[in-house]
Amino acid sequence: MKQKILVLDIDGTLTNSQKEISTPTKNALYAMQEAGGVLVIASGRPTVGTQRVAEECKLAEYNGYVISYNGARIVRWKTGEILYNHTLPQQFIPQIYEIAKERGVGLVTYDPQDNLITGTKTDPYMELESRINGRTITQVDDFIGAIQFPVNKCLISGEPEILAPLTEELQKRYYGVLNIYRSEPFFLEIMPPTVDKAHALSRLLPSLGIGQQDCVCCGDGYNDITMLQYAGIGVAMANAQQEVKDAADVITLSNDDDGLVPVIATYFLND
Repeated sequence: MKQKILVLDIDGTLTNSQKEISTPTKNALYAMQEAGGVLVIASGRPTVGTQRVAEECKLAEYNGYVISYNGARIVRWKTGEILYNHTLPQQFIPQIYEIAKERGVGLVTYDPQDNLITGTKTDPYMELESRINGRTITQVDDFIGAIQFPVNKCLISGEPEILAPLTEELQKRYYGVLNIYRSEPFFLEIMPPTVDKAHALSRLLPSLGIGQQDCVCCGDGYNDITMLQYAGIGVAMANAQQEVKDAADVITLSNDDDGLVPVIATYFLND
């Protein structure tokens, strides 16, 4: 098989509604990697939040990769080597924090152990982020003073009807200096400039000698759009947001119907 690369979002794509990888999906992934395909997990989660999934997919055994923090970090899973790491310009964090407080939305970032830190009231969406990643939330009085280390991203949480206009406002205000987009209707990602999943792939693929035309990306959320557009084949799950489907070349079955299995069979196991 000509070497190809499969890039998968986690939540809503690789995992089903119970946050589990189904047995048929696992078996298809093992067969794909055994045949020489390269597997990359690309997630908005912090690196540690991808660990269980990376282990279930046998990334260490098959020399796969993890793209975490929406593209701000790339890790070779077998060795733990960080191939790429981009952090937020520190001067903008106090501004984002003040805006979050003014609008009554949540704001978290991540410490060097990938635990969550917030200076705002904890909300159900932050708690969801904590559970998904298996990390604690620490609430601090002096949020800015507590961040004495580089961070890969900040995450604003809140009701979708509040985040929709706030997204547009912040995108205009920080155009060219921050990358701002929603990963879920209730999550607004504050990222370093130019950083997204597609940018990370543009760093990783040349180092592996794999071209864009041999890259298949699968996703369901807003933060997957750039990588679907970058890939030779961009695949949206049936459960994806409509904007994601519009950006894709192919729409497969849902994450609860083993939608990755026919993708792997078609593009990786039929050569």
